Amino acid sequence: MKIAAISDIHGNLAALEAVLADIARRGADVTVNLGDIVSGHLQPRETAARLMTLALPTIRGNHERQLLGDPARMGVSDAYARAQLLPQQLAWIAALPASLRLRHDVLLVHGTPGSDLVYFMDTITPQGSRCATMDEVAQRAGDADAALILCGHTHMPRAVQLPDGRLIVNPGSVGLQAYDDDHLYPHVMENGTPHARYAIVESDAHGRWSAQFYQVEYDWETQARLALANGRPDWVVPLRSGRVGMAT
Repeated sequence: MKIAAISDIHGNLAALEAVLADIARRGADVTVNLGDIVSGHLQPRETAARLMTLALPTIRGNHERQLLGDPARMGVSDAYARAQLLPQQLAWIAALPASLRLRHDVLLVHGTPGSDLVYFMDTITPQGSRCATMDEVAQRAGDADAALILCGHTHMPRAVQLPDGRLIVNPGSVGLQAYDDDHLYPHVMENGTPHARYAIVESDAHGRWSAQFYQVEYDWETQARLALANGRPDWVVPLRSGRVGMAT
């Protein structure tokens, strides 16, 4: 089986279209969407419309949960997306599951099997973000009974194979290659280039899974200008460079 995994689109329709075209060129049996789909000041309505027509196996991320929550506690990215979305698009988001079994041995989650906010393969400390240890990843995987666990949330392409054989894969972000956050402790997540990211995960004849990561060019300059026009100057540098920095 050959699975294309996409995640963390954040309303970046241009990046999504480029990734979908690259997946079509390479071929996959199925494409799965791991959440954080529309939140942000780009094209939430258009992105939701595109994905609804595709009907991909899709789970919700923390931002889908948040944009359906209390408006008084909503962040600016979620509030912008919610204001742009049509009623039928909000209903589609509300119906998305928090996790999904693609088949008996493949589990889709956003953060970890237990939380849409916990980083699976990265750990936040007072000093910032670092790669998680094997023990930390195993603890977060818990007793999830799946040979392959696909996750998103951190925007960082990573794969870890646990000693028990389970493979954890984060395809990275389609739409936003850097961000800063203060959940737990202030930290930044940066991929260093603006390319859209995804992964293809494939099983061999013996059922063993392996992952290949891809970077795709798209018109990130136009998307950076769109973010600026829509009131998010802090997204300009991340979209242009894959780094966190002051917008100019």
